[in-house]
Amino acid sequence: MNRRQLLTALGISSLALSFKGRSYISNKPIKKPIVLSTWYNQSVTANSPAWKILYRNGTALDAVEAGVQVSENDLENCCVGLGGNPDRDGIVTLDACLMDHQFQIGSVAALEQIKNPIQIARLVMEKTPHVMLVGQGAQQFALQNGFKLEGLQLSDHAQKTYQEWLKKSEYHPIINIEKTHGPSAPLSPESNEYNHDTIGMIALDIHGNLSGACTTSGMGFKMRGRVGDSPIIGAGLYVDNEVGAATATGQGEEVIRICGSFLVVEFMRQGYSPEQACKKAVERIRNKTPRNTKDLQVGFIALNKKGEYGAYALHKNFDFGVTSGNGETLKVDSPFILTS
Repeated sequence: MNRRQLLTALGISSLALSFKGRSYISNKPIKKPIVLSTWYNQSVTANSPAWKILYRNGTALDAVEAGVQVSENDLENCCVGLGGNPDRDGIVTLDACLMDHQFQIGSVAALEQIKNPIQIARLVMEKTPHVMLVGQGAQQFALQNGFKLEGLQLSDHAQKTYQEWLKKSEYHPIINIEKTHGPSAPLSPESNEYNHDTIGMIALDIHGNLSGACTTSGMGFKMRGRVGDSPIIGAGLYVDNEVGAATATGQGEEVIRICGSFLVVEFMRQGYSPEQACKKAVERIRNKTPRNTKDLQVGFIALNKKGEYGAYALHKNFDFGVTSGNGETLKVDSPFILTS
C-alpha cells in the first residue's frame, strides 16, 4: 500500500497538511473518540452522556451539547445554569455557544429564565440566519420554539451567597490560588472569592470530526448586562476541523482581549502541540493584559485532530477531565505559569 492509499484507508488524507515543516500526520494511532471538559469535578458527570453518544458512533456536536447540559441542570453549580450566582440585581443570566466541524455556530447571551441555553444556541445555529441572539430576543426565540420560562427564584446556595454579598455590595474578582477554583468550589463572600467559571467541552468523534460547546452563568454579582467570553466564538470556544479545537475558562475579559480560543487553534495550526498552544495563549495574556495577573485566573484546554490534548493556566489548581478508551474519565492537572 502506497502513502496515498494508506491515508485514504485511514480517512485522514485531509490532514496531510504541513506548516513550517511540521505535519499533522502522526505515526501514533489516532485516539478517537475522545471528549474533554474544564474542571474535573464536573467532568466526571458531564463527560458521561457525551461519551455514551461518542461510543455509539454519534457526532461530536451531539455529544458536547448533551454533556454540558448536565452542568446546566445542576442547581448546585454556582457558575453554570439557573442555579448559578445572579448579577448584582439578583437575576441569573446565561450565556452559551456551540461550534461544529463545518464552521456552523450558534450563541446566546444574557438569556433569562430558560433552563438549557446550549439548546437555544443550537437552535440559533440550525434555524436562523444569525449566529447570536441576546437578552429578550433570545428568550422570545426560545419561547417560540417550545421552551418554557422557569421561575425567577434563586437556588438556595445562590440566595445565601447573594444575601451575603449585599452586605457590602462589592465585587473584587481576586482569586485564591491555594484553592481549587472550579465551578463547584465553595464560595466565601466574606473574602470576595466569587467564582466566574464555566464548562467548556470539546470532542473528536469516530468520524474524525471536532465540535465544542461552552455554557455559563458568568461572574457572580456582575454588572447588569455584562457578557464574558463564553458565548463568543473565537474567545470562549473555537473549532477548526482541519486543525483542532479549544475552549477557555476563567476571567472572560482577558480571554476576549486576545481572542483566546482562536489563538490556541492558530498556534496548533503552526505545528505546536495542544499544551504548547495553550501555554503560548496564556503567555499572551500575561504579557498583554493591563491588569495584575496575580488577581486573575484563565485556563485553556485544547484537542487536535490526532486526538492529542493539553492545557495551560495562569495559576495552579486548574484541572480538567478526559474521557476516551474504556470510558473512564481521567483527571488531569494543568501546568501553569505563575507561582505567586
